[in-house]
Amino acid sequence: MSPELIAFVNQALVPCGLALIMFSMGLTLAPRDFAGILRGGRAVVAGFGIHLLVLPLLGLGIGLLFRLPPELALGLFIVSICPAGTTSNALTFVGRGNVALAVVLTVMTSIVTVFTIPLLLRWAVPWFLGGTDAVVPQLDVLATMAQLARITLLPIAAGMIVRRFAPDAAAGIARRLRPTAMIVLVAVIGFSVAVSFEMVVANLVAATPAIYALNVSAMACGLIAARLLRLDTRDRMTLAIETGVQNATLALFLTLTVVGSLPMAVTQNIYGVVMLLNATLLIRLFRRRIAREADA
Repeated sequence: MSPELIAFVNQALVPCGLALIMFSMGLTLAPRDFAGILRGGRAVVAGFGIHLLVLPLLGLGIGLLFRLPPELALGLFIVSICPAGTTSNALTFVGRGNVALAVVLTVMTSIVTVFTIPLLLRWAVPWFLGGTDAVVPQLDVLATMAQLARITLLPIAAGMIVRRFAPDAAAGIARRLRPTAMIVLVAVIGFSVAVSFEMVVANLVAATPAIYALNVSAMACGLIAARLLRLDTRDRMTLAIETGVQNATLALFLTLTVVGSLPMAVTQNIYGVVMLLNATLLIRLFRRRIAREADA
């Protein structure tokens, strides 16, 4: 595969796919929906706190604990600082969870991480790669914030504007774009694996335990927080999915385009598969409990 084609996909198609996902999210939102942030109460605060504070520490600690090579450890850390994705909303819907809570957490984390991700990357890239032979890119924090805003905040705002002035058209477009998040995620992971197949195979055994540990720990944090707050079963499952299913497409965009490293993407390719498998198992575990509560 030619370097020109790889660069085109990483720098053009992946950002466009991510922007399309954000646009589809905006089509389902109205300004009044942001009042849900205030109404969500403890569950929203817990999910938001786990995303911003706990997950980055988990990503950092697990990479060190499993003694991952620096580039794989940085790739894992990048996953941990990403927001929840619209895939988590779809999984919550399939599992009969609290979709309103899922959407609020996804929107909140997507907005705030536009500003937190560049700051964390500015520290993390030289910290992880400084002692290696890898080229350490110098990240411009403001430029990275602007880049993230263009592919996340602006498409969300555009989708909300379409819904405001053409609600019927927005509903139709949103319905057609609903599978977008999953399709883009699978396509990006598939392309990245195809380009770096030998790297994925070579690091599969070394990286998978750490990746699995991060995903299970993230979901466990959601379940523990929900149990401490005495939330019902639907909210427990929702919080676990929202803390465990990250925006892997954004993680790959950051790795391939912003940082410009193919080896780091190995971690995210595997994580994208692991998070979907574990979320499916979680839904199967909670489905009967949720059904019993609904019947009661």
